[in-house]
Amino acid sequence: MGKRLTQIATRTGDDGTTGLGNNTRVSKASGRPQAMGDVDELNSHIGLLLCEDMPSDVRELLIDIQHQLFNLGGEISIPGFELLKDDALAQLDEALARYNADLPRLQEFILPAGTRAAAQAHICRTVARRAERSVVALGQEEPEQMRAAPRRYLNRLSDLMFVLSRVLNRYRPDGSVGDDVYWKSERLARSK
Repeated sequence: MGKRLTQIATRTGDDGTTGLGNNTRVSKASGRPQAMGDVDELNSHIGLLLCEDMPSDVRELLIDIQHQLFNLGGEISIPGFELLKDDALAQLDEALARYNADLPRLQEFILPAGTRAAAQAHICRTVARRAERSVVALGQEEPEQMRAAPRRYLNRLSDLMFVLSRVLNRYRPDGSVGDDVYWKSERLARSK
């Protein structure tokens, strides 16, 4: 990786370029900085989610995901480099299976609402989808420089954030159980 920052205000980006991890400079408007920024924003939203009350196992998972997103961002910042390992995707698959197993089957669409933690998890889900789209676009621009792992990780992570939003809507520190907020579809209401 390139040099670590020792100062923040370098002024080197004043010309509209940014430095990559391999010490090359590219336009801030190009696909690679866009994908890096979307992943960084996702990581920041997960950090905000971690300010909420939640089960300790969910907290530990999210903290590890933050580290994996840092690896993913590092991989994006260095064309052709690999930082995100296969076990990171396996961890998401295992978490999806574990948390989904305890949730009731969805009969209707749910709104991105409920507890503040669940709503923040939905924001993480939507930002993960945007980051995935940015990584897909970058992969189409530079297919020889982008592995499939970052795209797959973000796809799976957005699914996990949906599942975790449902887990967080049910979680109450007092031991009671909450629920999702269901969409009131006029079409579904007429069909009942």
